[in-house]
Amino acid sequence: MFEDQNDKSYLKRYVQNHPTNRMAWYLLGKQYMEEGKDKKANYCFLQSGSVYEAYERKQHELALDPSVILEQWNKKRRNRRLLTRISVASVLFLGLILAAPFGMAKDEAEQDQGKELVNPAATAEKGLGVFFIKPAGQETLGNALGTLLSGKGNTSQAGLAVMLQQDGKWRKWTGKTRILAEAKRDGKADAAAVRLLDSQTCDCQPGNASAAYKAYGEWSQEQEMRWTLASAITHYHERTKSWPAGMDDLTRSYPNNVLSGTSPQMKKLFPQLLQAAKGRTADKPAGIGANSGEGKAGSGDSNSNSTSALQSTSSSSSETRLSDEPLSIIVDKDSHQLAVVSGDVIVRSYTVGLGGKKTPLGAFFISEKVKNPNGRDDSEFGSRGMTLSNTLYAIHGTDEPDSIGKDESHGCVRMNKKDLEELYDLVPLGTKVEIKSDVLPGAATPAAERFRLKPVQDETNTAVVYRWLT
Repeated sequence: MFEDQNDKSYLKRYVQNHPTNRMAWYLLGKQYMEEGKDKKANYCFLQSGSVYEAYERKQHELALDPSVILEQWNKKRRNRRLLTRISVASVLFLGLILAAPFGMAKDEAEQDQGKELVNPAATAEKGLGVFFIKPAGQETLGNALGTLLSGKGNTSQAGLAVMLQQDGKWRKWTGKTRILAEAKRDGKADAAAVRLLDSQTCDCQPGNASAAYKAYGEWSQEQEMRWTLASAITHYHERTKSWPAGMDDLTRSYPNNVLSGTSPQMKKLFPQLLQAAKGRTADKPAGIGANSGEGKAGSGDSNSNSTSALQSTSSSSSETRLSDEPLSIIVDKDSHQLAVVSGDVIVRSYTVGLGGKKTPLGAFFISEKVKNPNGRDDSEFGSRGMTLSNTLYAIHGTDEPDSIGKDESHGCVRMNKKDLEELYDLVPLGTKVEIKSDVLPGAATPAAERFRLKPVQDETNTAVVYRWLT
């Protein structure tokens, strides 16, 4: 199952240091079984207990009377330790003699290590299963490997165990992401091959992770499209009490521009995301939804258009999956940060300009999205504007870029042009906005690549002269 000796050696050290980790015992037993070392494998399986029964779907044949094999194993271990102490000098001497051939073997091993399991081209056809592991101390690697090997909820050709950067209670989508391990499946539920990729987690010589990171990069770009489109479908349903028939319903001209554009990925994802949204609505308890209440600025209550799906909690989904909560916006007055979040994941974060006490605390929603307010992209409102709950407060651009990060507005949220235009594409009409204090990490984390949609409709409004509070 593991591709090189470094992985097995690590597991041996791991179970010595963590003898109660049943998953590690099970994985070591699988390695010994593939090498034909049945007695060692059986010992490991007995130590793994319920984990063996869960994955093999049966009780180990020696589980009823394991004393014989355990005693044999312990005796062999005592003899092996004694032999090791006696022959230390001999081993060192032999090591010097075998230095040259060992170097050749090492080179071959490194070449094998460079053979990457995840083929980005293959993942495009077969799909890539990505599982998110939260930091768990000594159990982190065990959780990652257990997830990849279980096959639960994943029929993909390849799988990745991924850890997002943790910052307090938040995980950063654009932070330092680590891929802990990858698995390539043979079409069945069990993993055919596993490679450890993160030296900080496995304390080993990791495999070449370049292909895994490339595949994850492609997958994460699609996930961003998924977040935005799923949020748009939810908000469309809340506004119209009907479901969109296609992307055209979501990309109408102002003022019904739920999305600011589209993409090939969105067109492909639309059917499955629509079906998922209908399923969540059908499962939702009565009384929770768009008609459950109407919030006011500063009240702390959610507006009817904010999003009913935000009521769902992460406990209803697998811990290894991202939250299915629609995107929402949090503005932190203390740190001058605006973050787009889903569950505990910060998808994007930006430094913004605010108005101090003039910027109200409370819950809002994006009630209007307009391009080039007042017919210009270089006015006091910049190239984009998003009205908050039909008030004079808005998220918009500015012709005073030096005010970003300061309290110089009359109450609105000011943004730099590139940040604003990305946010405008990322969040649909109806997105929930909460203005709070001291809730976000202090520094914005820029994305390596901007989120963009292809505009397909007219989003300007020449009939109105906007008088937001700037």
